Amino acid sequence: MKRLNPHKPQLERRIVGSTNRWRFPREPFLGDLLALSQMCKAVNVDFDEVLKNPDRLCISQIQKNFPENLKNKAIQSGEAGVILECLGFRWELHQPQLFQSETLTKLYMMALARGNANPEKELEKLLQAQLPGKIKEQRPVKKMIVSLKINDPLVTEAAFAVALQNLYQHEVKVSVDDVLGVLAAAHILQFRSLFQRCVTTMMNGLTPSTIKSFYLAGCKYKEETLTTACEKWMEMNLVPLVGTQIHLRKIPQELLHKVLRSPRLFTFSEFHLVKTLLLWVYLQLNSKTQTIPTYETVLSFFSSFPKKCCFLDRDVGQNWMPLFLCLRPHGITPGKDLEELRHINFSPESWLVRVIADHYLALENGGDMAHVKDLTTEGLRFGLLFNQEYTAHSKVIAVYGFFFEIKGIKHDTTSYSFRMQRIRHTDLEFASSVYEHSPISLRAERLVTYEIRAQTLVDGKWEEFTTNQIKQKFGLVKSSCKSHALKIQTVGIPIYASFSFVFSLS
Repeated sequence: MKRLNPHKPQLERRIVGSTNRWRFPREPFLGDLLALSQMCKAVNVDFDEVLKNPDRLCISQIQKNFPENLKNKAIQSGEAGVILECLGFRWELHQPQLFQSETLTKLYMMALARGNANPEKELEKLLQAQLPGKIKEQRPVKKMIVSLKINDPLVTEAAFAVALQNLYQHEVKVSVDDVLGVLAAAHILQFRSLFQRCVTTMMNGLTPSTIKSFYLAGCKYKEETLTTACEKWMEMNLVPLVGTQIHLRKIPQELLHKVLRSPRLFTFSEFHLVKTLLLWVYLQLNSKTQTIPTYETVLSFFSSFPKKCCFLDRDVGQNWMPLFLCLRPHGITPGKDLEELRHINFSPESWLVRVIADHYLALENGGDMAHVKDLTTEGLRFGLLFNQEYTAHSKVIAVYGFFFEIKGIKHDTTSYSFRMQRIRHTDLEFASSVYEHSPISLRAERLVTYEIRAQTLVDGKWEEFTTNQIKQKFGLVKSSCKSHALKIQTVGIPIYASFSFVFSLS
């Protein structure tokens, strides 16, 4: 076996006899080994019984007594007292550092119980041997061998070395590239402080390429803060970022389902969300595709299936039916978009028939959306992604003959406002491109229930701002055409601004 000494910031290979050793510059610390037996007395636990059954002792209580000693007192003897056999290597460790790891503590205590008639007395000897006044009287440390089997494929030799190095140096940097393996090693070692630092690194390192592996790690190790952070990041970035990259293929269906069900999901429009989901399905079925296909390619692919039944009713599509049930198809109002969905024969015809029927009913009743009962789960949703370069950003939307401009304005370096405003069709720039082949309502007032929400990431935490739900009559004159403004103060960029509304019954 190779012998490794983990308390070194840089690895340096030396050949000693026929054995490969890895050495580190030494920065070890003294730990009060007597605290182990004293802790047992404090919690009324028999020390000898603990050694026979280490699970009886609360390791976290012991660890509270060690940190300051570990940081401030140097081990007088540089010789390691414990050899850890793991991953085909022999790792040289000092006893005090073991107590930061619950797993190593238990292994050490069991080995101590097996090898000594009086384990408590042996601990006292180990402590006395390290006291400054006893330096000249030291005898060679009798090395104790403990073994640890690891079956987790995420734990590599390099990741395990970094984890053990953190027993000696608490601020060893863990890169995003290595963090999965170090997290896995910290989990096996039950090295909680390192595990939490890895979680923080992962939460700050979420990208389209890392989201899958970090989310699955959170699920595997039952780390709710990490899985929640992944879900929240996906809620904001599914459509504008992940949906534009080949990494969309890797998004697990479970995560996608959670995100689609979230009322905080950001999308530019309902049709953007539909196209993103169609692209995800396409990528599942075309595993050799290495670049994002055009939307026309996706449409052609689904159109190529026989027309005898829709895609979601086929065996291959039924597993994905729950994802599409999370969508709000009534939010797709342009006839052109609905015709595209009908042409590819993707979803059951009854779905489109219901959507079209609801649209006709709303038009006949002046825009009233009798088919929408709840703003949070059924409201029409649109979004603006407000980036660094914008001082103002807006978009015009048309629904049942009514036209609204959703707009964001940057007032200074940290001050922003978002609002929606009803406008006349005659006031639109490039008007024909917006309302061509669309109905135009001449109603002077329109009752709307709406909510404006803005979300942005600041120092690893999401800031959320909202107007809450507001019911208001929108007219065409200056005094009544504007919504309440959502005014926010933040240093976060980009800002994900969501506008959700329902035309309430008049």
